[in-house]
Amino acid sequence: MNDIIIWRLIGATLLIGIVSSISQIRSDIARINVNLNRIAKQVGVPDTVTDELKSLLLEGEKIKAIKKYRIATGAGLLEAKEYVDSLSERE
Repeated sequence: MNDIIIWRLIGATLLIGIVSSISQIRSDIARINVNLNRIAKQVGVPDTVTDELKSLLLEGEKIKAIKKYRIATGAGLLEAKEYVDSLSERE
């Protein structure tokens, strides 16, 4: 009985550690993407994804724009929706 409790505690601890590591990695990737986008703007790399998203928004295809952004960036659903919403507010 005590062995089961110990193994469950070990498993829970490992799970919490893994989730924490994944969360840290995601925030690191987000920070790196922000820096990369700034560098790309300074160098003058055209942002074709944003142009395509704006085109989809003008056609009323918001869901397709969100999906395209997720595929292009690997972003989560909420992050993609917020980005597409911010694009539509700028228009």
